[in-house]
Amino acid sequence: MKGLEARDLKDLNLLKHYRIIRKWAAKNNGMTDADLELLIYLDCVDLFTKIDFKMGAYSYSWNNRRWNTLLKEGWIIVWRKRNHTTQKYNIYKTSFKCKQLINRIYKIMLGEEDIPISERRNVIMKGETYTNKVLKVSIDNINKDKYR
Repeated sequence: MKGLEARDLKDLNLLKHYRIIRKWAAKNNGMTDADLELLIYLDCVDLFTKIDFKMGAYSYSWNNRRWNTLLKEGWIIVWRKRNHTTQKYNIYKTSFKCKQLINRIYKIMLGEEDIPISERRNVIMKGETYTNKVLKVSIDNINKDKYR
């Protein structure tokens, strides 16, 4: 089996609209860009501890409440609880909800799915701020781009 090369990824145009797709996913799920990217990292790791989370979080802006927020909002779940004897710490994984969001991001990046344009399914489309108005135009351009 032949491995992927840099040219293969470029030919897919995988990162062409990544920034706008990331902004859409973060804004519509009430999280920051850093939270979303950290969840993508943790999803790749699969099973992790709180120490693994802290190691992954070094690459992003510091947020003291990030762990508790992601856990409380159901983006991270406990996979195995500690029992204070043989398992000294909890093991976590990204939730089904998180995996669904990341899978949807990949589909949009590959052009298999469009970013929603209804105001009900996409808060950006309301255009309440200048940033959202600019993103709205970008989203329309992404959905029209047939060579994603």
